[in-house]
Amino acid sequence: MGRASPLAPCMAVAPTFLYILLILIWVLKKQLIHQTTETNPVPNVEYKMSTNGEAAPAVVIPVEDRATDTRAKAPVAAAPPPAPAPRSFPFLMRKTAKGVGGCKRVLAFLDFVLRLCGIAATLVAAVTMGTTNETLPFFTQLFQFRANFTDLPALLFFVIANGIAAGYLVLSIPFSIAGIVRPQATCPRLLLFIFDLVMVAFTSAAASSAAAIVYLAHNGSSEANWVAICLQFDGFCQRISGAVVAAFIAVVFFMALLLISGLLLRKR
Repeated sequence: MGRASPLAPCMAVAPTFLYILLILIWVLKKQLIHQTTETNPVPNVEYKMSTNGEAAPAVVIPVEDRATDTRAKAPVAAAPPPAPAPRSFPFLMRKTAKGVGGCKRVLAFLDFVLRLCGIAATLVAAVTMGTTNETLPFFTQLFQFRANFTDLPALLFFVIANGIAAGYLVLSIPFSIAGIVRPQATCPRLLLFIFDLVMVAFTSAAASSAAAIVYLAHNGSSEANWVAICLQFDGFCQRISGAVVAAFIAVVFFMALLLISGLLLRKR
């Protein structure tokens, strides 16, 4: 017997591998054709015989169009008009996420401005009265004629009260700013309303007592044999009179703050 060739086993299985390869190529070709028809569907074309016996292409009507043509077409709805651009309001007129704002925020800003004005008025009243001091140019060997606000307890109380009111207004500024940012918050506003009410009574009492002293200093009292000292201490009387006027202006500011707080605490 002759020696078998080493390529004999390969030659035996070669037809089988070739057959399997042809089957795989055929399957891949079918799959590729199927995917192409799904992406680009071929329209359905109808043919009809011409008079000379040749096939002539008829009008191409896609199947989908024929199906839709049998139904009544719905009227095309007109495109909705573009929504108007939202109006941009200033910060003070904008509403919050809960629909609160507008007028309340404007009132809160007015509250902030009045507090700044109140700080200026109370500081002017306290500083003017606290620095009032006048000494007459003539004096004797035993007496020196001098007028100071500490000589009268009412004027001393006036300085202390206006100083406390100015300090309170400075401390209330952050709460007022919080009312501008969040106008729906009621706790800070209620707290400011209570303390503003106390300050109205406090500054009114101080201004009224100082006004009584200023009146006596200008006019005196014949029943009590009090002499009008403003005839000699003219500079002293002018300064304490200006301080009293500033204090009453501060009282007006406090009353306006109470009115604004009451409006902001309303539910509607």
